[in-house]
Amino acid sequence: MTSSSNEADRLDSWLAREAGLYRLLPYAGLAVGALLATVAPAPGGLPVTVTLAMAAAAGCWVAWFLTLHPAWQSRRGLMVVYYVGLLAFAAALVFANPWYAFFAWVGFLHAFLALPGKWAFAGVVATAVLVATAQAGGLVSAATNWPLWLVLVLFNVLVASGVSWFRLVAERQSTHRKLLVEELAAANRQLAETVRENEGLHAQLITQAREAGVLDERQRMAREIHDTLAQGLTGIITQLEAAEQTRDRSADWRRHVDNALSLARESLTEARRSVRAVRPEPLETARLPDVLSELGGRWSALHGVPASVSTTGTPRPLHPEIEVTLLRAAQEALANVARHAAASRVGLTLSYMSDVVTLDVRDDGTGFDVTDVPAAREPDGGYGLTAMRQRVTRVGGRLDVESEPGGGTAVSASVPALPGSAG
Repeated sequence: MTSSSNEADRLDSWLAREAGLYRLLPYAGLAVGALLATVAPAPGGLPVTVTLAMAAAAGCWVAWFLTLHPAWQSRRGLMVVYYVGLLAFAAALVFANPWYAFFAWVGFLHAFLALPGKWAFAGVVATAVLVATAQAGGLVSAATNWPLWLVLVLFNVLVASGVSWFRLVAERQSTHRKLLVEELAAANRQLAETVRENEGLHAQLITQAREAGVLDERQRMAREIHDTLAQGLTGIITQLEAAEQTRDRSADWRRHVDNALSLARESLTEARRSVRAVRPEPLETARLPDVLSELGGRWSALHGVPASVSTTGTPRPLHPEIEVTLLRAAQEALANVARHAAASRVGLTLSYMSDVVTLDVRDDGTGFDVTDVPAAREPDGGYGLTAMRQRVTRVGGRLDVESEPGGGTAVSASVPALPGSAG
């Protein structure tokens, strides 16, 4: 942006110096012509006092239009009047003394300053006639040697037209360049403004990302606490209640207490792993179908309800998050069966397909009315199915629940079959 501004300033400074030079040249031409007319008067010319008076009048003409009223340069009509008067004074001075060709020469430059469009070239031709007349030695000499005069006129026209043409091209290029510099400066200012806006947006996005990360971590911890501590505590309470009921039977009492202790240890281990965001320990050492089979066996031994686990399709390693989601869904579904279903049997089916993996958990328990949305979502008013649905949705899957009073319940979790490491 600074470079563009400097370039524009340099162009403006150059144009200002050029305009100042054009305003000074007429006075320089008059001074040189007057000096030569005084030192070396031309034969047959007017007296020096007369030419000096004419030169002073010409200087006043230029001063009135250019020096005293510089704003008039933008008024085309006044500039035409100025140029016609300039040519009239130049013609009178050249006819009075050929040395004033130095003043007449200014007409080449001011033609493009004062006249519009192609009229500027007409001014160049008129000036060339005056300069050629002076070069030929005056009006009388030009009339006597008119062939030479015509050659001089043609030469001056060609040279002045060529120089003027290149000057016009340079002016247009300069104007175009100035426009480009201004556009570049505007673009740089817009870019700087955009950068400032982007910095603000970036800071806002960082804040939102931080808040989203905090919220996501809270939700993760809520799910993990439910899947580990809540389920573990529920199982412990169930086993301790059973132990209380079998206090007079030492063997059964011991078995329930041992189960409660085992659940407490497992829940503590899983809670620590959840805090560190580590995969559940069973998935670290075994495949998902085997982990589900072991889960079904332990659940069946704890609750005395047969639980069959089957696998269809070809088992393959899945992304760790996918396997954790399916394991937690199975744990939650079995926990719900134990708490609410009063089922006599449970079936788990893990189905591997080309693009999805589905876990179905079915029971023949009491069921509930799925049209009752709060009940279908939370049969006990707790966090269960909500946590399961959040987990499945988070990995791009879908959770479906089918049930009716007295007809059992079927929970189906379908997740993308994202591949994982085989090792």
